[in-house]
Amino acid sequence: MTTEQKRLPKSGEQVHVFTSAALNYLPKVRTLFSSLRRHHPEWKLHLLLADELSNAAPAQESEPSRPEARHLDLSQEPFDAVVTLQDLAIPDWQGWSFCHTITELATAIKPFMLRCLLAAAEEGDKVLYLDPDIAVFSRLDDISAALDKASIVLTPHQVQEEGGLAAIIDNEICSLKHGIYNLGFIGVRKSSEGDRFAAWWSKRCYFFCRDDIANSLFTDQRWIDLVPALFSEVSILRNSRFNLATWNITTRELSQTDQGEFRVDGQPLGFYHFTGFDSGAHRIMAAKNGKNNPVLEQVICWYEKQLSLHNQGSSTLPAWAYATFSNGEPILKEQRILYRFRVDLQKAFPNPYDADGYQKWWQHRGAQDFEDYSLRRSQPNFYLTPGFLGSEGGDYAPPRLVDVLRRIRQQPRSAGPTVRHGWYQVRDQLLQRWLAKLRRKLRPSP
Repeated sequence: MTTEQKRLPKSGEQVHVFTSAALNYLPKVRTLFSSLRRHHPEWKLHLLLADELSNAAPAQESEPSRPEARHLDLSQEPFDAVVTLQDLAIPDWQGWSFCHTITELATAIKPFMLRCLLAAAEEGDKVLYLDPDIAVFSRLDDISAALDKASIVLTPHQVQEEGGLAAIIDNEICSLKHGIYNLGFIGVRKSSEGDRFAAWWSKRCYFFCRDDIANSLFTDQRWIDLVPALFSEVSILRNSRFNLATWNITTRELSQTDQGEFRVDGQPLGFYHFTGFDSGAHRIMAAKNGKNNPVLEQVICWYEKQLSLHNQGSSTLPAWAYATFSNGEPILKEQRILYRFRVDLQKAFPNPYDADGYQKWWQHRGAQDFEDYSLRRSQPNFYLTPGFLGSEGGDYAPPRLVDVLRRIRQQPRSAGPTVRHGWYQVRDQLLQRWLAKLRRKLRPSP
């Protein structure tokens, strides 16, 4: 089947596409879905919102405040449905979401949305994820066809080897740090293997979705390096028309026909990934890797115009709802990191957005405790811990005292930091037990 031919959907087959973003990315979301709707009007499009809507379910008084009007009129939007973080039934969602930056949260919720869509799907239905900073330029029937046989479809960052040393450093080594497969796209079919993958990915993103390259973590993406080894029915799309971006354009030929159609290596351009567009990094890398291709400049200028068009009528985009405490004070990255690391804080302040709780504690103890954490993290024997335990962390056991003593015996020089870390673990467990006992005593009699 050539890419120009339309693949006829099977009887009853549904294709669902979703993207994940906060409200500040609405122009990109609209550009993505408008371009996709143009080529696939038959697909159902969903916005997964890593944010809050005022026309969503009513919030509890203890939830983050919403200073701006946050409305979406679906009749005026190029997508069919909106799902918010609160709709995903993520356990202990308030404490869990607090542990993440906006980018970490927008990626951490992706597998949970995948699970929701698969749970409501019929056998053989398909779910595609596309990043909001992607635009679609032709039909994607060949992706749907790949999912007829595979349960999971991936696109690598590179499908051809780089030649020059600069490109090896910029692209191949960058992929070794951030992940072999680009999670701006993933496709999953409703099947036992597709369901198993979604459950596996969800658990890892619940505990370990963070930008921590030093510990081999880059949000949701590095986990997918394991997928071809752990799962069957995996298809890797090496077609150069997919996921064209500055990290692979050195090995692909972008051109334009007399009719204005963009083509890659002689095929219709499927979708282009505009990563780093707002910061200016995209233009810098396009100039470096794009060989001064005027067609690439046309693609970038087209995208700029689309963003401007889809931002009309929005003088300002709402700030992220989870950026502040309940009193409007901004949440520092250090406050998120310490809360994520300390189980005792998670237990003591289940809703860390409440300024009368965690923020007040931080004013008295936070800076010093974060400094202690930073010193311990710099030690070579620092323990990598889950990002948030909540009620889902029952199978996680911190190091036992016998393990600590064994480590000291094997590495005497590590005695100081090891003992300190062990004490923090013991203290956390004792505090949890004390709080549980106190809750039982305060619980009213039946």
